[in-house]
Amino acid sequence: MYDLGQYIPRKSLVHQRDPRVKIIAVIAFSIIVLRIQNPALLLIGITATLSGLGLLAQLPLKDVGYSLKPAMPFFTCLFLLYLLFTPGRPLPFFPFGPLLISYEGLMLGIVQIWKFILLLIAASIMTMTTTQSELTGGLERLLRPLKVFGISSHDIAMLIGLALRFIPTLQNEMRNVRDAQLARGADFDPHRLIGKIKAAGLLALPLLINIVRHSEELVDAMEARGYQPGRRNYLYNPALTLMDYVIITSIITLTVLAVSLPAG
Repeated sequence: MYDLGQYIPRKSLVHQRDPRVKIIAVIAFSIIVLRIQNPALLLIGITATLSGLGLLAQLPLKDVGYSLKPAMPFFTCLFLLYLLFTPGRPLPFFPFGPLLISYEGLMLGIVQIWKFILLLIAASIMTMTTTQSELTGGLERLLRPLKVFGISSHDIAMLIGLALRFIPTLQNEMRNVRDAQLARGADFDPHRLIGKIKAAGLLALPLLINIVRHSEELVDAMEARGYQPGRRNYLYNPALTLMDYVIITSIITLTVLAVSLPAG
């Protein structure tokens, strides 16, 4: 089973790119997506571009789709908020009693949720095509100018790298706790809302205890290995190629154009 944030090894052009290029691309993509308000351009143009990138990276479609699963409850609640509380022209058969659904609310909900989906897919493609060590090294190099303000780029990159490493661990812990609760006779139906609420209550405390335990073990392991804050050497030292510079220049140009042009 695919775990969120897991690296999928492939020999593709996307995998071969420098991690700094991918990080810059995701940031620029986020700015462009949040800037666009045209539904046709968003649903067709941007989606087609992202789909082509996924095919170029040779990523399984089911794994890309699985990365959206943890966020679907949030997306559903957010869509309902847009749908029910946005004023405008009512759809046919509405208002139905106190329930009012407007055309503007429906379109706004679709566009905004689709934006979040695209952003999550873009971030998933980056983590699927880049190892955690590469991401940490790339972030550390991109953030080095912050040392002018007395901010350690290595410490920030280390924190983000540890967070990424903990995502699969937390998913495994959640599955283990759920299986243990089921083995002890826990009775909940995850396909119903009441069952999901009950399941969250059964999983919350044991999962929190395991998270704290893993955190303490990580601290002990780092101290045992003599870890000290500050700049460190990396086994993996990426070097930007000519293609990487061309891609970065193109990304920055498109982003500047998207920001300078009127939203639409």
